[in-house]
Amino acid sequence: MKRVLNIGSLNIDRCYDVADFVHAKETVSALGYATNTGGKGLNQSVALARAGAQVSHAGAVGEDGEMLLQVLRDSGVDTGYILRVPGPSGHAIIQIDPRGQNCILIYAGANAALDEAYVDRVLSDFAPGDILLLQNETTSVAYAMEQGKKKGMYVVLNPSPIDAALLEYPIGLADLLILNEVEGAALSGEAEFEAILRRLGEKYPDTAVVLTLGEQGCLYRSGDTVLRQAAFRVQAVDTTAAGDTFTGYFLAGVARGDDPADCLRTASRASSIAVTRKGAAPSIPLRSELAEA
Repeated sequence: MKRVLNIGSLNIDRCYDVADFVHAKETVSALGYATNTGGKGLNQSVALARAGAQVSHAGAVGEDGEMLLQVLRDSGVDTGYILRVPGPSGHAIIQIDPRGQNCILIYAGANAALDEAYVDRVLSDFAPGDILLLQNETTSVAYAMEQGKKKGMYVVLNPSPIDAALLEYPIGLADLLILNEVEGAALSGEAEFEAILRRLGEKYPDTAVVLTLGEQGCLYRSGDTVLRQAAFRVQAVDTTAAGDTFTGYFLAGVARGDDPADCLRTASRASSIAVTRKGAAPSIPLRSELAEA
């Protein structure tokens, strides 16, 4: 199995159950509150490890970050590369409505402490063919893409969240993009799912694309190969980590050498379990649970 290096965010999630998302000039009372571990990077590392992958996490936590490190360790993630810096860890304020949909505000905190020298130190321990996973919640993402590609690593980008800086990244260097329909529309300028997939293939011809579509399943394209996987029907409680669960499980399949159709099916099954549970990292299933579902 290939090694996976995830240079990604580590957040403390403050989750509020609400009847509806807060609007401008409005004050509402939350129906419930919980503190969980999260961040796209942490969630994806946890999903990778629970799916059976050999994953190392690189990132940074602040003075309040021990709970983040413990969740990674408990899930089997290598935390030896994680920096500890002064000040707060990254955190997110998450509103969750009765349908399980979410609205998220992120503060970078320690996630902004990753500089190019740190990226170089971490990458020096990895070899051609190893998998490098990146999102857009830390600093030095574009640099990591460039250096990982130079090393011959298999570069995977989850371009989330979309912002102006991300649009300047060397996205064509990625061997694989995993993104949802909103991110796909932003990168492609298209609205229809098939058009998004086609346009991304034209813009980034050397990059395979996985487009997740929520209740409508997901699409995969690599060259002339196009695959579709239907979603598993469940009653959603909280969709916060659905995409991260999918990403981790899909990449664990890639690391094992599974074919894309099997990767799509397994990742879809895992994410369908995650949305039936509250929280981000706590909702991510173990691989053994997929067989039981």
